[in-house]
Amino acid sequence: MEPLAVYKKNFTVGMRDVDFAGRLKLSALFGYFQEIANLHSANLGIGLDTIMNKFGVTWALVRIRVEITRYPVMNEEILLETWPQQPKSLEFTRDFLVRDRDGNVIVRAVSIWAIIDIHTRKLKRSRLIAVNYPPLREERALDCRLGKLKHFGQPEMVYKRTIAYSDVDVNEHLNNTKYVDFIMDCFSLESHKAHMVKAIEFNYIHEALPGDTIILYKDVTALADGLVYIEGVNERDQRVAFQSLMEITHRSVL
Repeated sequence: MEPLAVYKKNFTVGMRDVDFAGRLKLSALFGYFQEIANLHSANLGIGLDTIMNKFGVTWALVRIRVEITRYPVMNEEILLETWPQQPKSLEFTRDFLVRDRDGNVIVRAVSIWAIIDIHTRKLKRSRLIAVNYPPLREERALDCRLGKLKHFGQPEMVYKRTIAYSDVDVNEHLNNTKYVDFIMDCFSLESHKAHMVKAIEFNYIHEALPGDTIILYKDVTALADGLVYIEGVNERDQRVAFQSLMEITHRSVL
């Protein structure tokens, strides 16, 4: 199979992928990103099976920012595009676009990935799985710098969630899409009926394992500016598992 600089795949938004309003759930969108990233990596010769069996490492999402112009709705057909940039010492950058049937871009995302040893869980350098990319697409989905996130005031505990079977992926840790569901559950249904996320940024800091209990904290100090900060702390060792910053708007807008 010829290595592709840009990988494209059509998705049809199914019933299992939407919320009460019939719009694509954020966790389902992250699932689409995960699927097409794996397909493209396989096309480039560095798919999950290959790097696990050949190098003893696995992919891990480190940071991501997603900006949404419009949410796809149930039964809508959308086109996802993804492409990488040249790897850095420890980072693999990958961008995403989501287009509607008319070719309009409705979602943009940039992400940073890393490879970790499947036994030690430590980061490995990108050169371990060096690959000859085809000529790469220089365009970026978003012009932004993914960096540290911090709260605005004092985050308050919302709830606790113990990681169970349904939360775990092939890496035997909490899947990145599940973090999104954990965050969405920090808000009541009435809140979701009134507001929706127009942008979200994640930093995945320490992996969470089956049996771990994640304590969710929310900071709404900057709510007047449309910003909400949420973090998850592992109760076992009190380390921050993830940080997230959301930009929200009234639901009728998107």
